[in-house]
Amino acid sequence: MARKLYELLGADDRRFSPYCWRIRMALAHKGLEAEIIPCKFTDKDLFAFSGQERVPVLLDGATSVHDSWDIACYLEDTYPDGASLFGGAAGRGTARFLNEWSARFSLPLLMSILKDIHDHSHPDDREYFRTSREARFGATLEEIDARRDSYRDALDAGLATLRAVIRHQPYICGAAPAYGDYIVFGTFQWARSISPRRVLEKGDILYDWRSRMLDLYDGLGRSVNAYPE
Repeated sequence: MARKLYELLGADDRRFSPYCWRIRMALAHKGLEAEIIPCKFTDKDLFAFSGQERVPVLLDGATSVHDSWDIACYLEDTYPDGASLFGGAAGRGTARFLNEWSARFSLPLLMSILKDIHDHSHPDDREYFRTSREARFGATLEEIDARRDSYRDALDAGLATLRAVIRHQPYICGAAPAYGDYIVFGTFQWARSISPRRVLEKGDILYDWRSRMLDLYDGLGRSVNAYPE
């Protein structure tokens, strides 16, 4: 059975899940092919076999794995002959830290683009997205969007940390990209896919890092519908 990756689909064929992008890049890093199965938010029946309701889901033969971190570890352990995603146990531990840190770093970005996500979701999904997110955050999407600039200070603190790393090396993981880079790249690709509002500007060393990431694997990150850099 062919390997399949179930990933999130928005309007205009936008592929905007940061977690799915982590696995897209991880598969390319390992030199593994997978059939991409696009799923709307409300297409949960397509991957109900996984026993949960979120993508990414990897189906590898008879094996189903969900959660981007668990999928990355599965790929590393199941396909040791491919390039390592972590570079050993210590690297896996560091990537685990980035996995947890990124969830907190991305929250202010999420809040600043929440209305954009709604507007770029598949039309079939917009009522679901609005209802679920407004219930989660206790405000309308429009109210949250009106406060979008207030999240910038928190976002800038995370960007400053990343810039401090990239000043010393071309990739977050060192001389070459690894899974820690894909974790962070997924967040930036998410924003680039879904919001016309720029997070990074030319002249920023993180802009240059993201450009290097977009160029990887024959321009995989540039191969989808997204806003210009």
